[in-house]
Amino acid sequence: MVLFTLGAAIAQAEAPPKSVNPLVEKIVSQVSASRIATIEKTLGAFETRNIYSSLDDPQHGIGAAREWLAAQFRSFSPRLQVSFEKHRVKGQPKARFSKDVELWNVVAVLAGVSEADRQVIISGHYDTIHLVYKTNESGQRSVDLEATASAVAPGVTDDGSGTAAVLELARIMSQYQFRKTVVFVAFAGEEYGLLGSSLYAEAARQRNDVIEAVLNNDIIGSDLKENGQRTDQYVNLYSEDPNDSPSRQLARYIKEISARYVTGFDVNLVFRHDRFGRGGDHSPFNALGFAAVRLTTPSENYSHQHTATDTFENTSPEYAALVAQVNAAALATLALAPKTPVTAAPPVPAGRSFPLALGRGTSSSGYDGNDAVLAWKNDNAEADLAGYAVVMRKTTSPYWEQEIFVGNVSQYTLKSVNIDEVVLGVKAIDKDGNESLVAAYVSAPYAYRKVETY
Repeated sequence: MVLFTLGAAIAQAEAPPKSVNPLVEKIVSQVSASRIATIEKTLGAFETRNIYSSLDDPQHGIGAAREWLAAQFRSFSPRLQVSFEKHRVKGQPKARFSKDVELWNVVAVLAGVSEADRQVIISGHYDTIHLVYKTNESGQRSVDLEATASAVAPGVTDDGSGTAAVLELARIMSQYQFRKTVVFVAFAGEEYGLLGSSLYAEAARQRNDVIEAVLNNDIIGSDLKENGQRTDQYVNLYSEDPNDSPSRQLARYIKEISARYVTGFDVNLVFRHDRFGRGGDHSPFNALGFAAVRLTTPSENYSHQHTATDTFENTSPEYAALVAQVNAAALATLALAPKTPVTAAPPVPAGRSFPLALGRGTSSSGYDGNDAVLAWKNDNAEADLAGYAVVMRKTTSPYWEQEIFVGNVSQYTLKSVNIDEVVLGVKAIDKDGNESLVAAYVSAPYAYRKVETY
């Protein structure tokens, strides 16, 4: 809903229609709750996927689980490049991972057609844990690491549900081709301190990978709380501050795109990086500058979490399928969309000082005026680019409230718009209507400077 209007009429270029993309619609429609149920049952049948469990038992433990995951990825399509990302982690005596361990992330890559260097990632973690406690002579309670390593930990909701969503989307999306590269990852070591995702994110940063988005799915299979309250009409989506961070823009994007394809199921934006005192595999990506978010159920059942009762009987594949559809809509649209423009200042006009990417314009008196002057750039723009849209909202509004398609230009002026009262952004749109993430214009924080006295 538009809650405010521009002070002057704006001549708008003809924009591509805001309609559903038939390919994205087809992908979303193919998500199967029964397939997700089958995957969850299989993952639970390994009994435990603890990182210290058996590596060579063909039916039980993390070794069997990771081989099964890789085989599933390979069975979907020859387009998927499937590999194990292997790491040797040194144990830390005071940490939960007190002994050395070898972690294998399971990775499947669907290479992009025209912009393969740009990536979008969907992830879940396939390792599990059943926390077993012990009490010392003083009555102090602590985790028994040895007993925990060998305890039955089916982990169907945490996080067989997220892993099932990753597999299901790999099965569907690998039948098609996309502009960008889509990466499907099942991380290991999440339960012991986000180990696998931290190592993956660090390696990606060292490689200078261009990762546009990370959609992390963790605990998306429960719709019933331990108190009997059922919540199956929405999913929580966490994104880190500040309010116009890349992750926050990604969260807004997921909500908007999902609304077009997944009717009757909402995405609830939660404006914090995660639940209080908790973390997930999106966090290392955030810390290293990537846009990453977490999808999780609002109905965490703590009576089953990290116990032997996190079984298929205590999960909801139907709910997980709805969350998978949200992922499918956003991931496929992002993979098809043009890249995000960069908010950058235009060339310096003769006789003028260096302009800003977002400025107030210039009045006839030579002072700053009351217009919003926006500039951006998009090096090597896509051949099918239709143009750009400027978006705007009040500073206190969580969502973009107004959108103006301005055509295939790199500068635009909004007449009689006070840039101090609103937040502005720009996004790219191709001729099929696929939209990039929004690049927001943000003001630099005040840099404190000590005043010298004498």
